[in-house]
Amino acid sequence: MASTPGFPETAGSPEAPERRLPPRAARHAALFVVLLAAGGLAALLVDLPDVHALRARLADSGPAGWTVLLVGLALATLAPVPRAALSLLAGVLAGFWGGLALALGSGVLGALAGFALARWLGREAVTRLTGPRLAQADALLTRRGAVAVMTGRLIPIAPFTLVSYAAGLSGIRPRDYLVGSSLGLVPGTILHVAVGSSVGAAGDGPGLLLSLVPLAAAALAVLVVHRWRSRRQRPPLTSPQAA
Repeated sequence: MASTPGFPETAGSPEAPERRLPPRAARHAALFVVLLAAGGLAALLVDLPDVHALRARLADSGPAGWTVLLVGLALATLAPVPRAALSLLAGVLAGFWGGLALALGSGVLGALAGFALARWLGREAVTRLTGPRLAQADALLTRRGAVAVMTGRLIPIAPFTLVSYAAGLSGIRPRDYLVGSSLGLVPGTILHVAVGSSVGAAGDGPGLLLSLVPLAAAALAVLVVHRWRSRRQRPPLTSPQAA
């Protein structure tokens, strides 16, 4: 019987995957677990920066400071830190449009970093431990990877970090993951940055309303794409005489 593409050969029955990990895969999996634990510990112990002090530092450091902040926000997404809080902070510090660029840029970079980390360190261990049982799920995710990732990013209850790592451990293609993440981040990021920029502007009500216009446009675009895909996938109607 031919082996499942992308999965290691098994010594016995194809239904019983090889449970013993090679030393390299075991080391990678252990390092992945250690990094996850370190990220969770950092999220619990690291204090949030004072907004006023951070603004002053950014004003003094210029473009280099904003670059460091972009990278820092991206790295923060690798830990169990609420993505909404990072977007709110970006809005408070940089206003709506600057905060939106900062939040989306760091979000995409963080999403790619989490995906690459899980794919590099954990994918081999997962495929060897689960064997052919994962092949069906991988095949589905290969066909609908972008939609699956975009749905995970749009659902507020799905943690940002969990979606990134789960996608890396699965067989989703990197291109589909990037497309799904980039599109799925837009609506929620716009909303959170808008709220943050309004707080940073001392509650400028009209500014908040104007900043919600892109959110409405993004939500409308998602709805249009969903209805278009539903119509494409709907089976054609056949007349009774066509039997």
